[in-house]
Amino acid sequence: MSHRTLATSALASLLALGLTHAQAADDAKAKDKCFGIVKAGQNDCASLSGSHSCAGQATADKAVDDWKYVPKGTCASLGGMSEDQAKAKTPHK
Repeated sequence: MSHRTLATSALASLLALGLTHAQAADDAKAKDKCFGIVKAGQNDCASLSGSHSCAGQATADKAVDDWKYVPKGTCASLGGMSEDQAKAKTPHK
């Protein structure tokens, strides 16, 4: 592989990663964190209480401190809570 081809491939990869990151940022703006609706093992990230720090580690259905992303504006209709509401109901360590 020539140096030019290698450089072109590397540049194309970097540009693609940049576009993917921009798309992820746009997706996050179109979603809300919704607490209290997650099934065990289906959370998107760490719990509010600090009982776990990763996605997929929720141990109970509909735990107040576990969340997942939902389309913006749909959380309440799913029976969920905002982060502030969940913090008020979450026991902290």
